[in-house]
Amino acid sequence: MISFTGSTAVGRLVGEAAGRTLKRVSLELGGNNALIILDDADLDVASSAGAWGAFLHQGQVCMTAGRHIVVESVADAYLERLAKRADNLPVGDPFTGQVALGPLINERQLANVDRIVSESVSAGATLRAGGSHDGLFYRPTVLGGVTPSMAAFREEIFGPVAPVIVVKDTDEAVRVANDTEYGLVAAVQTGSLERGLAVADQLRTGIVHVNDQTLNNDAFAPFGGTGASGNGSRFGSQSSLDEFTQWQWVTSRPQAHGFPF
Repeated sequence: MISFTGSTAVGRLVGEAAGRTLKRVSLELGGNNALIILDDADLDVASSAGAWGAFLHQGQVCMTAGRHIVVESVADAYLERLAKRADNLPVGDPFTGQVALGPLINERQLANVDRIVSESVSAGATLRAGGSHDGLFYRPTVLGGVTPSMAAFREEIFGPVAPVIVVKDTDEAVRVANDTEYGLVAAVQTGSLERGLAVADQLRTGIVHVNDQTLNNDAFAPFGGTGASGNGSRFGSQSSLDEFTQWQWVTSRPQAHGFPF
């Protein structure tokens, strides 16, 4: 079999090639993950989860919080807190200083991140923090007023950008979160565990975290996504035994016996 972790575009090619030889594939692909902030969330905690989920490893993680979906009654307060956190994060060479964010992987990725931010701002998004870079060092960026038609909503950015989408209520938050071809992970911030679990039950992702952030990953728990995020493969602990082995059924008798024919 083939186990592939990478972009959705390349994953489709791997799956196509493997299918012609009837080879099993386990595809762990991209994501455009939603972090939902409900109106009863602790905004100091939620903005911390949002900053960690969006900016860890410069956003170059398939599980990064790529869309911050916030109920309108707390949206301004969340944006203010998130932007302040972004502004306070030091960016630079981790070999020479104590920094929170290092460089993007290469010039090509830098150009793509900058394009998505520029296109979204031109389409009406508001730059609340960041949006600039020094070489490959891209500032943690917060975009307000993002809508589903914008590049920052539709594309997997793979950079330190937190697009914030404002919704009227919980039902709209669920609809907007599910408005993507990806289905890797989602997270919900709320003051009510029951509300969080009810929202989680409606999200079309392989993983959901209630009162946590999207980058929560444990090697002992099954990991994988659906849709453009993969073919439902699962890694971790005992699930790997099924994923990476092939069953053989064997029967035996002490002596052979005859049949009706």
